[in-house]
Amino acid sequence: MEPATATAPAEPKRSRRRPRWLAGLIPLLILAGAIGLFVALDAPGLDRVGVPVEELAVERSVLRPGEIELQLRNDGPDPVAVRQAIVNDGFADFSQSDDQIGRLGGDSVTVQYPWIEGQAYEVVLLTSTGVTIPHVIDAAAESPDADLGFYGLMALIGIYVGVIPVGIGMLWLPWMRTVDARWMRFLMAFTIGLLGFLGIDALLEGTVLAGSGPAVFGGAALVFLGAVGAYLALAGVDGWLKGRRHGGESGYRAAFLVALGIGLHNLGEGLAIGSAYAVGSLALGAALVVGFALHNTTEGLAIVAPAAREGKVSIGRLAGLGLLAGAPAVLGAWIGASAFHPSLAGLMFGIGAGAIAQVIVQITPSIRDREGGGPLLSPLVAGGLLSGLLVMYVTGLMVSV
Repeated sequence: MEPATATAPAEPKRSRRRPRWLAGLIPLLILAGAIGLFVALDAPGLDRVGVPVEELAVERSVLRPGEIELQLRNDGPDPVAVRQAIVNDGFADFSQSDDQIGRLGGDSVTVQYPWIEGQAYEVVLLTSTGVTIPHVIDAAAESPDADLGFYGLMALIGIYVGVIPVGIGMLWLPWMRTVDARWMRFLMAFTIGLLGFLGIDALLEGTVLAGSGPAVFGGAALVFLGAVGAYLALAGVDGWLKGRRHGGESGYRAAFLVALGIGLHNLGEGLAIGSAYAVGSLALGAALVVGFALHNTTEGLAIVAPAAREGKVSIGRLAGLGLLAGAPAVLGAWIGASAFHPSLAGLMFGIGAGAIAQVIVQITPSIRDREGGGPLLSPLVAGGLLSGLLVMYVTGLMVSV
């Protein structure tokens, strides 16, 4: 018998497996090929038949001496051609840059008409298929020119209605440090009531604004999309803050989230103010400034309430929180007065509502009586919630744009 000979170990075969990401990419490539083939064959069997569906939405009106400009958006599936313009039941000359407006496309129609300031006008556009697009101007007023002085005025309005009232409300911080735990829970519940009113108000205003714009961008659904997205984003921000070195400062972290939520709401508020000013329907008087001051001062209280039990808070931090909450009103006023869009405004209000909802979730545990083991809604806490809602409602009655 021959002795066994040692054999060298076999070399492992090199793996020739395809990259894992390729398996996920293959279905997308097949889908892209199928869509390309469908388009190359001119979508067989899906040709449009019948009368074209023409829909236009008026996004904004701009009035200059002797002319009315309507900024339009194609809200339907087919191109739209404007053929006539009618103002208060009389035909008027008009001009536009494009003969047709394609789907999702935008254009402006300039109607030559000697309008009179303060009077109401109904402008009706007639399309090539006989569809009428009405737009009502309640009180005609010349649209302001977007110059340096104009933006300075918008910044001043934003400071008056956003930054200053919030800063005044934050001056309650020293007093709040002297309040005992029982009344502190009342103030936190009061804060939740304030925020709850702001969130509901943002949803209602956003739904109205988005509904008045082109439905092709989503309409009211855009508001709720913004709310859900903001809620999830702010939850992520809160988780990130908890993981940082100062994550243990739960009071300051809650104050930051409150300021961020209020700031997003004030951004939408600034959009509404700026757009109203741009079309001449904003009566900026003492009553309006006082109304906003009362309404938004309570927002400052909502910011400092969570931080009242923390140690010494630096002036820089407090100033940062105040600017985070109030300064977006300036940015919103600039955007609203120069490039207002109903769908954008609706989205911003939705984002504000979602952010506020996340803030409410974060600070709600602070109203529970942990020492006594009582219910979440004690009589004092319920009174705080109702007081917050009532204060915001009453001060909101003084604010009208």
